[in-house]
Amino acid sequence: MPYSVEVKNLTVKFDAFTAVDNISFAVNPGEIFGFLGANGAGKTTTIRVLCGLLIPTSGTVRVAGLNPEDGLQAIKAKVGYMSQKFTLYQDMTVEENLDFTAALHKIPRDVQLKRQAEWLEFIRFKESPQRLVRELSGGTKQEVSLVAALLHDPEIVFLDEPTAGVSPVFRARFWAIIQGLSQKGKTVFVTTHYMDEAEQCGRIALMRDGKIIAIGSPDELKKLAFTEPIYEITPKTNSRGWIEKLKQESSVEEVNPYGMRFHLVVKDAASWQATATKFSSDFDNQTIKPSLEDVFIRLVEGKKK
Repeated sequence: MPYSVEVKNLTVKFDAFTAVDNISFAVNPGEIFGFLGANGAGKTTTIRVLCGLLIPTSGTVRVAGLNPEDGLQAIKAKVGYMSQKFTLYQDMTVEENLDFTAALHKIPRDVQLKRQAEWLEFIRFKESPQRLVRELSGGTKQEVSLVAALLHDPEIVFLDEPTAGVSPVFRARFWAIIQGLSQKGKTVFVTTHYMDEAEQCGRIALMRDGKIIAIGSPDELKKLAFTEPIYEITPKTNSRGWIEKLKQESSVEEVNPYGMRFHLVVKDAASWQATATKFSSDFDNQTIKPSLEDVFIRLVEGKKK
């Protein structure tokens, strides 16, 4: 089965600045594919190329079987795009926004109304279509924005930070919708800074400084990032004077804050036990499974090796 998205040696430069640096990856049909990285890593630039909004400097891309030589409009007809910013017109009603979107895509009126009804039901939209967008909650605005992105029935949906700034309840709702899109056969390509959301992706690509530094399922990335055990440290006192001393121990590779606790990576599990005994009056510790947040901190935000 052909890939929904196939990228080979993609490079994008803006004058002397390289935003995307020779990356390659592929996305399967119906897959929820996560694209993670710090701000400025090159994620949005890559998505703009894949959506037909930007011509690459070099390399090849195929989206829904098409490449830029087939015409950017042909690619745009196959993809839907939604950003973290509210893309609806605030002083227009929901219905007016969807009418405008349908007109841009030249969707026949009868087809528009059928799809519109289906997608509004799919997101469980309970408001009146005559309601002004500015009167909707942030989460509902994003859900309606998704309907607008789906109105022309794209094969692939690109979601760039779609849940930024909305409540945890709406984030959970939105990801239930994403799972539903995948079950309908849509390919979902999503960026997020929420690691609990990234856990729901089938595979994830991690970007740093324009390069893909790792790609795989959440479990595969955890195994890649951590070959030694990871420990959770629970302080016993309010004093934190021991932290810098702990970082200097030869058995310790890194210590990162994690809420009210700390996550610690060791160089050697056997020698760590002596260190833990030495600091037993300062904290309790236990082995834990690494989270995607641990992976992100280690691979994306950590020091370049």
